[in-house]
Amino acid sequence: MSFRPIFEAHPWDDIKASIYAKTSADVERALAAPRRTLDDFKALISPAAAPYLEQMAQLSHRLTQKRFGNTMQLYVPLYLSNECQNICTYCGFSLDNKLKRRTLSSVEMLAEAAVLKGWGYDHVLLVTGEANQTVGVDYLEKALKTLRPHFAHLSMEVQPLDEADYVRLIPEGLNTVLVYQETYHQEDYKKHHPKGKKSNFHYRLDTPDRLGRAGIHKMGLGVLIGLEDWRTDCFYTALHLDYLERTYWQTRYSLSFPRLRPAEGLLQPKVEMSNRELVQLICAYRLLNEEVELSLSTREEPAFRDQVIKLGITSISAGSKTNPGGYAVAPESLEQFEISDERSPAEVAAMLRRQGYEPVWKDWDAALA
Repeated sequence: MSFRPIFEAHPWDDIKASIYAKTSADVERALAAPRRTLDDFKALISPAAAPYLEQMAQLSHRLTQKRFGNTMQLYVPLYLSNECQNICTYCGFSLDNKLKRRTLSSVEMLAEAAVLKGWGYDHVLLVTGEANQTVGVDYLEKALKTLRPHFAHLSMEVQPLDEADYVRLIPEGLNTVLVYQETYHQEDYKKHHPKGKKSNFHYRLDTPDRLGRAGIHKMGLGVLIGLEDWRTDCFYTALHLDYLERTYWQTRYSLSFPRLRPAEGLLQPKVEMSNRELVQLICAYRLLNEEVELSLSTREEPAFRDQVIKLGITSISAGSKTNPGGYAVAPESLEQFEISDERSPAEVAAMLRRQGYEPVWKDWDAALA
């Protein structure tokens, strides 16, 4: 099985035109539907849905509470390396960006981990650039073995790997893999990834299939909002999710919606997404899928995050640093992108409690699997 034939059966221009052709009647049908389809999702992300935002938000809140209750998962990224062999127009770690490269040793990983454990975290997202020689599968296996005794949940956002590599890493404690397509627009994808393994659009597109076949517990999808028309890109994310849930039904799924943030000497967004439009997207995803986890990172400003967590979000990061060693070892090194919400985990947890939510620092326990 592969998502590629389904993807190729949905031409970009046709999908974009169908989204922008949706009417208020289409939106009202989608809101009234007991179970929403991908065509309903088109209506809910279309410009025609803008006047219905309050109704969408209320329904999204009810559906999220019904499935997830008053809990909010807290996670934190742990950047292990900024080594990268790719040229990406939007990333501070890009090969053509002159910066001091750093890859953490096992001792340095443990120093970073000690800070995160002190904050209360038991759920850590391991992040690297894409450099197979420096931070390939051997390094990732070593990192998992080093950190597994200290955390209940280890996720990764690293270079796409072969299926056999995922099969190798899962027994070492790998629970979740995040792999963002960045954009599903093939021509623009080439423009933003001119050099490196990441320039292979189809290899990246096939990564969730390799993860599913390997038996990963959870995978995360998304696009980098700002590279292309966000409505069309996010439809393809929903299409991809729909395929994966039907094909690898034992795997859990999460979605993220990172908006392009400033990074060292890099491009400005091609398409701007307003706060209202991001709320619309969050609600549309929830109305389409009551089970999927929705994550909001520290890319977003504090006031905005405080307002939208009740509208469908199930996990947020707090206290994030996007540079290797940023918590203890090398706090002044160059970040991958700028953070907007600089509050401490304790401050974010206090905010959640004020809103009636229980912060959850630990996603699950292997003893319960």
